[in-house]
Amino acid sequence: MQEKELNYTTAGGFAQGAAINARMRTLAMWSHYDYQQKVQAERMALGLEFAYSARRIFVNPRKNFISIKLENAKVKDRRTLDMLELQYEREGITKVVTDQAIIYRITKQ
Repeated sequence: MQEKELNYTTAGGFAQGAAINARMRTLAMWSHYDYQQKVQAERMALGLEFAYSARRIFVNPRKNFISIKLENAKVKDRRTLDMLELQYEREGITKVVTDQAIIYRITKQ
């Protein structure tokens, strides 16, 4: 599976504005995806919930991809994770690792 590592900084004093902006962008971006892509993202989030123990899970549509973000994730079931990642690799889904989270990206079709 293709894996990237990113370094992000916190929003600091602008965290509330960043959160509001993220919510508005999420609502607007869902209009660019069809029902089947939304269902695929939700199913992926449910599958990852079995493999990881995460503080929160976010499904976020973006301009070119849908991201499934697992905040402060720790592997709970390695066998399930390996099976899921093998399937995701076949589908062209990428994995991004940051200090804060693990993010899976479904590229827009």
